[in-house]
Amino acid sequence: MRYIRRTIIMAALALAAMAAPASAQEPRECGTPASLADGWAVAAPADVAMDAKALCGLDAFISQWPGRNIHAVLIARHGKLVMERYYAGVDERMARPLGIVRFAADVKHDMRSVSKSVTSLLVGIALAEGRFPALDSSVFDAFPQYGDLATPEKRRITFRDLLTMSAGLKWDESRGYADPLSNEYGLVEAADPFRYLLSQPMAAAPGTVYAYNGGATALLAAALVKGTGRSLNDYAREKLFAPLEVSDFDWDEMGVSHKMGAAGGLRLRPRDMLKLGQIMLTDGQWNGRRVLPPGWAAESATPRINGEGLYFYGYQWWLGRSFSGGHELTWTAAFGLGGQRLYIVPALDLVFAITAGHYGSGQGGSPLQAVIPSAILNGFVLPAVLRGSP
Repeated sequence: MRYIRRTIIMAALALAAMAAPASAQEPRECGTPASLADGWAVAAPADVAMDAKALCGLDAFISQWPGRNIHAVLIARHGKLVMERYYAGVDERMARPLGIVRFAADVKHDMRSVSKSVTSLLVGIALAEGRFPALDSSVFDAFPQYGDLATPEKRRITFRDLLTMSAGLKWDESRGYADPLSNEYGLVEAADPFRYLLSQPMAAAPGTVYAYNGGATALLAAALVKGTGRSLNDYAREKLFAPLEVSDFDWDEMGVSHKMGAAGGLRLRPRDMLKLGQIMLTDGQWNGRRVLPPGWAAESATPRINGEGLYFYGYQWWLGRSFSGGHELTWTAAFGLGGQRLYIVPALDLVFAITAGHYGSGQGGSPLQAVIPSAILNGFVLPAVLRGSP
């Protein structure tokens, strides 16, 4: 109930902010993007049919939130970067405090579980190269060393089930990160996280029930590493980031085993984070160069199972909707702990990225991590498009 009350209060603040007049700031302060040699073409909001006045209310909106800790907000439309805004705030790197960081276009940020969505992109690339197991094959076929755990029910777990977080294993990551009863704690502390994962009892038939599971993503990455003969870091650099003109990234390993990085260890500049959303809009192409196999972006963003709350879930991508200006708009998104969000709105040819530091003390993070990004999307970004369009 306490969480619900806080959420209601936050939503009320958001509605009040949406009604506030736009800030009379200069265009640069409204987030006019810099033109850098990183592949992004830049444009003014009016050039892509967006309302600049609506965007100029962003700082006033953010300033009304107690405990605000937004680090970056970026928008691209019609393949052009139209807004980037950076702030100073308290941050972490993989739960290690960094103090106050002054963010800018060249400063990387934890992606946390956005890493899962990026891992899915790499799976698609490796699959097209014939270096990843067939999606409907049993995970035990690729990992015979765990054959002693392969009950008839578990043998039905496929790589497609891992992609959709529906392996059917009894799994709970809702507890605090450090809670020994949390499966995430057990996974991170395990010398062999894949044996730990596959040793869990079955709770449902594979492919039928969603249960968020970082071990599923790590096992996908392990199959990719095995099939390609490359580390996750090296394969991502060559096949995804180099074609996207991303030269500065880190993909930290996690856990006692140093095999859990796919679940949350990626660090990117927000401008490069935004590129991941752009290739989801363009059937995997960046500036005319093919990065993803044809159709993989659409396949990944196809609803596969009911996820948490009202969300659907695809291949490690969240699927939701917004209502703005009398329009219902569906979107695909990557979510990361602390408020890392990447939204793709196909009907508007729009990509929106935000980074933040609302990690909180529990596994779920602060409620602000969900409320503020959603309010910015629905209260500022979407109206800026809809008001600017003829």
